Amino acid sequence: MSDTETPATEEKAPTRIWVIEDNETLRKTVARVLSRQKDMKCTREFDRCEDALLTLKHGERVEVILLDLGLPGMGGLEGIRHIKAAFPAIEILVFSVFEDNEKVFNAICNGASGYLLKTSSMGEIPNAIRDILAGGAPINARIARRVLDMFGHLSPVGHDYGLTEREKEVLEQMVAGLTKKEIADQLNLSFHTVDKHIRGIYSKLHVNTMTGAVAKALKEGLLNG
Repeated sequence: MSDTETPATEEKAPTRIWVIEDNETLRKTVARVLSRQKDMKCTREFDRCEDALLTLKHGERVEVILLDLGLPGMGGLEGIRHIKAAFPAIEILVFSVFEDNEKVFNAICNGASGYLLKTSSMGEIPNAIRDILAGGAPINARIARRVLDMFGHLSPVGHDYGLTEREKEVLEQMVAGLTKKEIADQLNLSFHTVDKHIRGIYSKLHVNTMTGAVAKALKEGLLNG
């Protein structure tokens, strides 16, 4: 290349995704759907959480894990907890038949970034992953309704986590379902400032994800009054 030539624009590498699902037919179908996307690629398939954790411990990396809850051996809820404890940067999207309140709530509190039912269309999966990577927290509409109903019947416990007024404003926007960019626009802040506030919220609430912060805010009535 001569000094006057302009270097070619480097394309962004596809998002690496793993699928942990014990139904082989469904697992391979989801993997094919993901790998057909221009911006993502399913690089690993597992039928057990234990095998995925072992692969992570051997140094292989991934950005997003699509995870079933009803798995043989280590269940999905325990898997979320182990993965997020050791590799907090990995985003986890639950893909499950379970829609009972307890499993949904525990998945979110353990660190899941989103929750889709297996009745969702295949096209919803890559869109949900993109939403997560943009800072969103995709949850099936029916699941969201059940979770909100559950929170509505809980009495706030009244913890004071020392959130600043600005952090509460950011948290309000998170509860409303806005992404980081949308929060920045809504509050007239830079993306960097919003990201800093969100990290402060995570630290004070002892959570690792946006969904975890929203769940805690709703459960404990942190924005009431």
